[in-house]
Amino acid sequence: MKFWFPFKKRPPLVAVIRLSGTIGTGGKALNDEGMAPLIEKAFKRKKPSAIALVINSPGGSPVQSSLIAARIRRLANEHSIPVHAFVEDVAASGGYWLATAADQIWVDESSVVGSIGVISSSFGAHVFLARQGIERRVHTSVKSKSMLDPFLPEKKEDVERLEGILGDLHINFTRQVRERRGTRLNSKQDLFTGEFWLGRRAMDLGLVDGIAHLHPKMKEVYGDKVRFAHYGKKRGLLQRFGSTIMQDAITTIEERADYARYGL
Repeated sequence: MKFWFPFKKRPPLVAVIRLSGTIGTGGKALNDEGMAPLIEKAFKRKKPSAIALVINSPGGSPVQSSLIAARIRRLANEHSIPVHAFVEDVAASGGYWLATAADQIWVDESSVVGSIGVISSSFGAHVFLARQGIERRVHTSVKSKSMLDPFLPEKKEDVERLEGILGDLHINFTRQVRERRGTRLNSKQDLFTGEFWLGRRAMDLGLVDGIAHLHPKMKEVYGDKVRFAHYGKKRGLLQRFGSTIMQDAITTIEERADYARYGL
């Protein structure tokens, strides 16, 4: 028979938050609105000794990456709770932005890390339309409303404007990495070219802190009796029974394309 002693100290608790998938505003994507309740609960429920972020993301929206990371840092500072990030297959681009929310970043030797840069991709269909005898007609009240319309020929001034925006986003990303990683970054190599590396090389460059997996590392830091509480997004009842099959299929294809960029 087991007895409960109200004043007996319980073993440390690590709250585990899974951040998996492309970052964006779609139904299955990682975003601040969807993750906020889970993140808030993880920090506040049962007074955890630490937060562990399990990250597997090829990136996505820079805004959603920033919002999620900022929420994690804000709660970590408010509750004085250390945050560890554990990278699975990939933490690239926005996925690495999420990882920088942690105080320490741990990876597998084969994890893909980095891709600190910003990308914009589209297509141009104006030649196809012309061959089909289709004329594109666009009327705007101001000159920039049709910027980079994929059905119109590309304009030099539009491309220059987009490159300026991407440059500003890249500055924001770079600032986040420098502020969070500080002197741990290797100052002898340019880490902000969009290049990505495997785990051990990323460790040599100061992008991560070491090679380690979730449970062994947390037991090493917090003791063999450490407890774990897991938090992750759950699909709703209607989603599980196929009300969004088409949307999920499209999202899955796009997500696979994002992972494929890193050979995964």
